[in-house]
Amino acid sequence: MSSSNLNARFVHYPNPQPLHHPYEAPLPPKNPVIKGSVLHFLSNLVTALPFVQHVLWSNAGFGTLRSCKEIEDADTRFDPTVIAMAQPGDEAPASYTNITSLRRAPPQNGQPRFYTIEDFHHAYKSGEITPSDIVEALLPLIRRDVSQRSPHSTSFTESKIELVKQAAEASTKRWKAGKPIGILDGVPFAVKDDLDVKGYKRHIGTGHDYTEGKEVETSWCVRKVEEEGAILIGKLNMHELGSDTTNNNPIWGTPVNPYNNSYYTGGSSGGVASVVGYGIVPFGIGSDGGGSIRIPSNYCGLYGLKTSHGRVSTSPLPAATETVVVRGPLATSMADLELSYRVLAQPDPSSFRSSHFRPARPHTGTRNKVIGICKPWFDRADPPVQEACQTALQYFKSELGYEIIDISIPLLNEGQLAHAMTILAEGIDLQHSIWDLTPPNRILMSVAKQTPAVDFILAQRVRNVLMEHLAYLFQKHPGLVIVTPTTPNAGWPIEDADMKCGMSNANMTVKSMEYVWLANFTGVPCIQFPVGYVDGVKGKGKVPIGLSGQGEWGSEDALIEFGFDGEKWLHEGLKGGKIRPEGWVDVLKL
Repeated sequence: MSSSNLNARFVHYPNPQPLHHPYEAPLPPKNPVIKGSVLHFLSNLVTALPFVQHVLWSNAGFGTLRSCKEIEDADTRFDPTVIAMAQPGDEAPASYTNITSLRRAPPQNGQPRFYTIEDFHHAYKSGEITPSDIVEALLPLIRRDVSQRSPHSTSFTESKIELVKQAAEASTKRWKAGKPIGILDGVPFAVKDDLDVKGYKRHIGTGHDYTEGKEVETSWCVRKVEEEGAILIGKLNMHELGSDTTNNNPIWGTPVNPYNNSYYTGGSSGGVASVVGYGIVPFGIGSDGGGSIRIPSNYCGLYGLKTSHGRVSTSPLPAATETVVVRGPLATSMADLELSYRVLAQPDPSSFRSSHFRPARPHTGTRNKVIGICKPWFDRADPPVQEACQTALQYFKSELGYEIIDISIPLLNEGQLAHAMTILAEGIDLQHSIWDLTPPNRILMSVAKQTPAVDFILAQRVRNVLMEHLAYLFQKHPGLVIVTPTTPNAGWPIEDADMKCGMSNANMTVKSMEYVWLANFTGVPCIQFPVGYVDGVKGKGKVPIGLSGQGEWGSEDALIEFGFDGEKWLHEGLKGGKIRPEGWVDVLKL
């Protein structure tokens, strides 16, 4: 595509330029695994001694970018935003929440149903159930402020009971008057704690209130969902500062994985994944700076969408210092993921980035079905994960007409280090003492402070090189979806010693982020969906396995079609179909 055509379609599109660099498998990580009283002692030591912090920083390999010859003459790129501009005929639909615009979930093939937004809509329309009925049934399950808590209350940080009831009563009145706002009217949902909601505190998984007692305005994306009549039932637990992939949280408690209680939900949107996976709500809003939507969706058998950088507005939260974090939905079905995404992605006039993206709308016409596989990278997944993903890909090829091609992606090891350095450097601006954090984060944030400006700049050179290479691939192969397992591991088992102080296992953290970091660092969108299940190594229940697809900047609409094809595999191609967790909550029959 000519540069003039690119300039007409995009703002800040990278210069399409390949870098031919052979894949190099990383050396096995050498970070110590620490937990319990030893972790508590070491965290105090590291926080107090800058020399020890520097040793750990060097041991993590962050200084190796200085010897990377491929970035010596590269430009830096600090912001990965690439805006896909509106084109003629791209007008937004009048409503995304009209029943006629909803795509329905596929048949369950004899398997128990997972309730969707449409099921709530029809229940309210029939008059058998009201939104107030749903809220009264849910509150005993989710409240933390009662003596006898349910296991689901751990997933919540706060629920404003009066606000929830008021929203339910207003929706019930609209339904009785025959004037619902749309298909979301009365549907319960919840949001991750790092988003602002009027009347709620924001802890970001810590013990500190980041609102500092001040009244805040509800984040744009949350407000858009509430304006459709959906009922916010609370804010959800997350990993402290969003800084790891388990959602182990000694402060708020560790959410429960719906499929196997001996496994983590994944983080940092673990509270969202737990309540959606259990059926408490059909969808929730999470955030993703290094897989924090996709990893929990993977571990809990859900659909998750990491959006293009800048696509979903975070206003009034400041976004200028976040170059890897975005907001997006987690859902039990592709129909609900699509609907919730389109509502979240409505243009925000106060945000240049959000307001200039082309409207989120269903993909129309034909599309190129091209899957790109970087084989040596893909093959680093554990054998059960590879098997499940390869079986699904064979279905995509033989039954759905996809072409699968080999691609190469350079500097994958350097890129993961550069992403880690960037997200840590952007996350150390605390509003409180580092000593107020749990032991793992005292260590992590202390080490993050050791990053010199020169190494941070080198990381942004790696970002630019990767974005230019991806631009080259997307221009050479229109419609390309870069496919990987979501994580190379099938879940992450919980150890009893992890619970009291948390735990520090950087080796497993790095492994779980093997594939997810690329979309955050380069700003491209990425979708995750379940493709299979394996037996857990401990506990009772299966462990889900997920597949991810990364597309060109602004290509969420095409990725959603890819996700629907993945859902087709799960319901039609996989023996046994989508499994419902044993403890799933039948909200409509409570």
